[in-house]
Amino acid sequence: MLKWSVILLLVALIAGVFGFFNILVGAAVTVAKVLFFLFLALFVISLFTGRRGRSM
Repeated sequence: MLKWSVILLLVALIAGVFGFFNILVGAAVTVAKVLFFLFLALFVISLFTGRRGRSM
C-alpha cells in the first residue's frame, strides 16, 4: 500500500510541474481527468467489495 502511495505522489508531483510550467498542458489535464475517474471508480468498487469485519 505504501508503494502505491509513493507512486501516486510522484505522478502528482510530475503533473504539478507540468501544470506550473505550462508543459503539455492539454495532455496533463487529460491524464489527470482519466486518473481521477479511474480512482473514483476503484474507490466506489472497493466500498462494496472491501473486507468486512467478522460477523457474530
